Amino acid sequence: MISPAEALALILDRVAPLAARGLALPEILGLAVAEDLRSAAQVPPFANSAMDGYAVRAADLTGATRAHPVRLQVLGDLAAGGVPKGAVGSGEALRIMTGAPLPEGADAVVPVEDTTRGGDWVELRKPTRRGIHIRLAGEDLQVGQLLVRAGQGLRPGDIGALAAAGLPTVNVHPRVRVAVLTTGDELVDVSEEPGPGRIRDANIHAVCAQVAACGAIPVPFPRVPDDRATLTRTLRMALEADVVLTTGGISVGDYDFMKDMLEALGAERVFWKVAQKPGGPLGFWMLGEKPIFGIPGNPVAAMLMVEEYVRPALRKQMGFAKLHRPVAEANLEGGWTGKAGDPRTTFLRVVARREAGGMHARLTGPQGSAILSSMLTANALAVIPGGVARVEPGDPVQLHLTEEAEDH
Repeated sequence: MISPAEALALILDRVAPLAARGLALPEILGLAVAEDLRSAAQVPPFANSAMDGYAVRAADLTGATRAHPVRLQVLGDLAAGGVPKGAVGSGEALRIMTGAPLPEGADAVVPVEDTTRGGDWVELRKPTRRGIHIRLAGEDLQVGQLLVRAGQGLRPGDIGALAAAGLPTVNVHPRVRVAVLTTGDELVDVSEEPGPGRIRDANIHAVCAQVAACGAIPVPFPRVPDDRATLTRTLRMALEADVVLTTGGISVGDYDFMKDMLEALGAERVFWKVAQKPGGPLGFWMLGEKPIFGIPGNPVAAMLMVEEYVRPALRKQMGFAKLHRPVAEANLEGGWTGKAGDPRTTFLRVVARREAGGMHARLTGPQGSAILSSMLTANALAVIPGGVARVEPGDPVQLHLTEEAEDH
């Protein structure tokens, strides 16, 4: 069996980003850009007012006081979207609205609440300074300014900046379509009452949720019975997706057909089995450029495999520069005891929290590969290297943070 690090390296070496395509701004939230994006425009394109008020010459207000206000002649009103008809001269002012272009000659804007208006005049009661309440041309963005780097996922603020910068479409990597299959005669739908020897299918829902959470598109298939002919037909349909992800049917039981089925369809086995627990029987195949993951059927093992191996692969296919979860070190409260001489890496579900003295973590409870309740409060995975049979209470462990750690 290969190590988890070797398995992940083999996967990431085989997968490649999907071809980029140009999409309009309403379609790109959460997608990764395929190239550096630079502004095509100066923002704002012209100097404009940051307030509703009066555009003036600051020099005219040098001696203004409450007792001796300065009276200026009002030339007219200018709304946002309008164009000044002339310059503001000495002793003059122009009523101006937020966003309206600053007229020639004016070098300051006085808020309307600091003024008193008459018929064709306005009085101002204090001095002002040049440049106040004015947005300068290009003070936000310059032509050619770097906005978003290649591989970055687009957020709402990024999309707003792209719109302001005159970029109606951008090249992005599309979302990966992931066919998700669950196998097993023992499985029934969540809405059914399981009969003797049957259990509800949690994997299809948990795995599809994980796929969606990393930005890909899950394509769930009906549960597949342990039957070669049905499995072959379903696999052929699933191969129309960008990625195939199967749960169950890859171990060594009499009804575990998946490995043989995939290879009969022409898939190249890259590896099968990883030296870890839970989740040792992980398989990875390539059919042309299409990745196929075979993950264990135990619910926790299935989710852990998706988190540690499938998620980074999907993010690479979707063009993200950042593939992995944040890594941290924490003191493991209560410690942990494993099996002496076990060469496998162990992944423990833990609750991590930040304190003044550093990061701390505690186990979520029993750690069996079928204990799905251990995922309810987990926000991190503690990674125990192979050969380590015991972690003393308070000893440091490495964490893969699946969610933000709590602050205490």
